[in-house]
Amino acid sequence: MDAWRDGEQFIVEFDLPGIDEQSLDLDIERNVVTVRAERPDVDPGREMLATERPRGVFSRQLVLGDNLDTDRIEATYTDGVLRLRIPVAEKAKPRKIAVSRNGQAAVNA
Repeated sequence: MDAWRDGEQFIVEFDLPGIDEQSLDLDIERNVVTVRAERPDVDPGREMLATERPRGVFSRQLVLGDNLDTDRIEATYTDGVLRLRIPVAEKAKPRKIAVSRNGQAAVNA
């Protein structure tokens, strides 16, 4: 898994080679994203010389901070890579605060 911030969004990528898109399952509960997938077993008649990729059902959880807008997560799956785009919440974006002096009109700081 790789994760980084790119401007107004947080990007997370999971490498899932050999995973059928139909077996992917993504859930979010509160601020926890769960990725579940299944890699099918190898044909029992195949004589394997090496096996390094795990088979069967697996899952991964990622705890997200409160500064992300989990209602607007977008997910894509291309070339064995699952990519989540999670926007930064409006409340977490930088903003200007008006400062008043002696009851006078506000001055942007």
